[in-house]
Amino acid sequence: MDVRRLSFTALFIAVGVLSAHLIYIPVGIAKCFPVQHAINVLLAVFLGTRYAVGAAFGISILRVVFGTGSLLAFPGSMFGAALAGIIYKRTQHIAGAVAGEIIGTGIIGALTAYPVAKYIIGSNVGALFFVLPFFVSTAGGSLIAYMLYYTPITAFFRDRLTHKSV
Repeated sequence: MDVRRLSFTALFIAVGVLSAHLIYIPVGIAKCFPVQHAINVLLAVFLGTRYAVGAAFGISILRVVFGTGSLLAFPGSMFGAALAGIIYKRTQHIAGAVAGEIIGTGIIGALTAYPVAKYIIGSNVGALFFVLPFFVSTAGGSLIAYMLYYTPITAFFRDRLTHKSV
């Protein structure tokens, strides 16, 4: 286990949880959270799939516990984080991670949110109800991550993650 990578992931989880009550888009029973998608893309690029999915799970569970998210936070974040990491690993380009996040959350996550909404939450929405709000949220968050990636802040973090201290 790399303590530096775990600390970086914990920092992003803290940012995700603390900003959850400030920036969200209420859509029916869902609370779309573009910051989550930006975090997914950045962690997929900086640390890889495992850390991105772990952070998505951590943020989702803490949002549910604190009441700033619903159970739809799980399919709405974890599929995107996984696909962002997988596609980034193959393409080695931020655009691959962005595309993976948008497809994973906007389509796959939205479609898997339907059984969660119907059978666990008890909502009677249609199977395609979540596609548009999830897609808009993930597109916005992924665009934020894409722009952040090309700032000096991310260069600083990349340097800190690759630099080994003696």
